[in-house]
Amino acid sequence: MLLAACLGLIATAPSVANATPGSGVTGTVLAQGVSEKKLKLKAKGPTEVIVRTITIDPGGSTGWHYHDGQLLVLVQSGTLTRTLEDCSVEVTPAGTAFVEPAGPEHRHNGRNLGTEPVVLYLTYVLPKGSPLSVNVDAPSCAGE
Repeated sequence: MLLAACLGLIATAPSVANATPGSGVTGTVLAQGVSEKKLKLKAKGPTEVIVRTITIDPGGSTGWHYHDGQLLVLVQSGTLTRTLEDCSVEVTPAGTAFVEPAGPEHRHNGRNLGTEPVVLYLTYVLPKGSPLSVNVDAPSCAGE
């Protein structure tokens, strides 16, 4: 009983007596999305973090490529259709976030099969000095 009373007092006590509100700071949400899967980013050694926006016009394509590091991708608008190394297709609507894996075994092609532009917000986590992407041939299953 005494333990329950003590825990009740702790739970209702102010958590930080010296907290102060910020001032002179503003922020803007550029994009927001939800991932239904666990997100995990990793890097080894010196790493560059680059934030970029990409727009793919209707009928447009990124071409087959891969990245030397991981990307955190958020689809701000439109629907991104990605064909992966094994020719499986992933369709990612606006408001969705995902991690794109690193390495040539994860080559892919992003396309806009819709009627409005696809706008992506990307955070690249690349080994220092790496290109943003590396262009490659389509896999044989792609028939391209």
